[in-house]
Amino acid sequence: MAVQISVHGGNGEKAIRDLKRKMQRELVFRRMKMSRFYEPPSAKRVREKQEAERRIRKNNRRRRLES
Repeated sequence: MAVQISVHGGNGEKAIRDLKRKMQRELVFRRMKMSRFYEPPSAKRVREKQEAERRIRKNNRRRRLES
């Protein structure tokens, strides 16, 4: 999982912002936060179920707005 950013014209600030944006898109920060502490399997199941329900609700809202 290598993320590569090129620096154009010595603009390191923009390169850092681009890197941070790419990492957020790929959920790197979220995975780092989740793996910081041990999560019991029961808590993991509950969290994943809640995330799935949230995704479904979000997709349903999006579909209603499109129609």
